[in-house]
Amino acid sequence: MILEDKQHRPLWWSSQELIDDLRMLTILRRTQPPEALEMVRRLKLATATQPVCTPEIPTIGMRKRWCVSIRSGRRHLGYLWVIDGDHRVGADQLPRLVELADLAVEVLLQTLSATDDIARLRSALLDRLLRVHDERAARELVELERLPYDALIVVREPSSSGGWALPDGMSAHVWTPHSPPATSGAPLPLVDLPEAVRRATAVRRAATAGAMLERRTWDALGAWRLVVEAPESVSPATIHPGAEVLASQPRASLMATARVVLDLGGDVAAAADRLFIHRTTLYYRLDRIADLIGVDLRHSVERTDLQLALWLAAYRRVGPDS
Repeated sequence: MILEDKQHRPLWWSSQELIDDLRMLTILRRTQPPEALEMVRRLKLATATQPVCTPEIPTIGMRKRWCVSIRSGRRHLGYLWVIDGDHRVGADQLPRLVELADLAVEVLLQTLSATDDIARLRSALLDRLLRVHDERAARELVELERLPYDALIVVREPSSSGGWALPDGMSAHVWTPHSPPATSGAPLPLVDLPEAVRRATAVRRAATAGAMLERRTWDALGAWRLVVEAPESVSPATIHPGAEVLASQPRASLMATARVVLDLGGDVAAAADRLFIHRTTLYYRLDRIADLIGVDLRHSVERTDLQLALWLAAYRRVGPDS
């Protein structure tokens, strides 16, 4: 049996012979893998009014369990879990599980009061970590959250449940081997939280600028890393002056056409479909672009320079606070 708060942090657990990998992960890492969180959402366990039998999830070592949502009136406080991999919990024992959940209400209410104080301290430590490289704040946060001393973190954008809320709609999460790809990419030491936030912000900014990413993560930026890491001294015009010429045109259609054609590798048919225009119109725009900047978007060796310049221009227009 294990008692969790509504963020799935273990508060109390009993000693028992029958355990599974998920139980050990929950206790040792104070977190749950995405598959388990998705199951909680799918079965609507937070709002369940009766015990719910949850299925096995072999990929994360989760056996069959019973779950009781712990509530105080309309307020959801947490979960009571009982592993039942050997099918010993029958219908006649379910009322006892409900009684145990009722007994846990007072414990959780007291815990939540203490949790408010912890939340304020956590917020202060996160604020320190975001402002400066603060080894002491990192150690204090590890102790506060009872994390391993070498805990690694990732940042997700938009924010998701189970993490620490950060400014600008992001959240920080303790990394585990089961963690899905994160916006900030590979996990970093807790003290490097500002770098993880910077990476997640850059990914969001690149996506807003039109980056065609296989995944919305730092590790999937590819050539966009050149744009993201470009110093302010590098302007789009220094990479290729054609970007500035296209930006100066009264209509944005030529720049939009250049971006699409270049991003699609010069595929005229695909570009016409993407732009919702006839190929004749597209060929007219390509000729117009060639007249203005001297670049044939289908064949010129300058295409790469122009593409990077257009990417950088779009990235700079988005701005860091997008």
